[in-house]
Amino acid sequence: MPISKISNLSPRWSFGEAGKSQISKPRQTRSKPRLKTKSLKKKAVVSKKETTRPIVATKKQGLVLDFFDIKGKAIETVDLPKEMFGAKINGSLMAQAVRVYLANQRVGTASTKTRGEVHGSTRKIWRQKGTGRARHGSRKAPIFVHGGVVFGPKPRDFSLKLSKKMNRLALFSSLSSKLKEGAIKGLAGFEKLEPKTRIFAAALNKIGIDNKYKKIALVLPSTKEDFQNLYRAGRNIEGLTVLNASLLNVYAVLNSDLMLFAKDSLKTMEDTFLKKEEKHG
Repeated sequence: MPISKISNLSPRWSFGEAGKSQISKPRQTRSKPRLKTKSLKKKAVVSKKETTRPIVATKKQGLVLDFFDIKGKAIETVDLPKEMFGAKINGSLMAQAVRVYLANQRVGTASTKTRGEVHGSTRKIWRQKGTGRARHGSRKAPIFVHGGVVFGPKPRDFSLKLSKKMNRLALFSSLSSKLKEGAIKGLAGFEKLEPKTRIFAAALNKIGIDNKYKKIALVLPSTKEDFQNLYRAGRNIEGLTVLNASLLNVYAVLNSDLMLFAKDSLKTMEDTFLKKEEKHG
């Protein structure tokens, strides 16, 4: 059959430049979807119901700490500064502060002597040839006993630095984490106790502090004057460490299972670590 007849019979078929048949499909026009007014009305009604729901205002509870007396009763509740006890917990910053603190505790005085520093003769111990043994020169060589040490430790500085701002934020982060865990308690009137370990331990047992806490940090505004009796009574208790509020650090906070704060310690910490704008704010 000739090509002209095929094209007349099926107008949908045509031949391209290469002689191959191509199908020309009719163009399809998409009709716009009709709007569903009913569903829109229902949605609008639902949105009205949602807006008409009563909004209940939740009052945020402040950061508070209960203070216990010698008899184990909570006699006072004190508001804590949110800058110190309500800060954002930053784990990486606290880890960095702990690493800097531990590095600064290293004295770095370890030292060994090289073969040039060892005291002894420098003569050749035996002749070069004819003994049947290995050739050696000095008795102070590292291969011999009492000889020098190769690549041994020498005095060095291990200290690291951390900016004041980062140190403050790390301390506030650690205090906030301890308060969130419920590992902070307040002591009121304990400075009037006699400087006896037995009396102080009995008062702690009334609060609920027993042997389950392996490490306890007692934070005092000062270890002298008014709090000297409390310092003497607490320093002999196993696992209890007495700390000065103005010298508090991240490692001491994180290394303790429970922290005990005297009431005046909070004021000392505010005067030491908070700026004037933060105090008045």
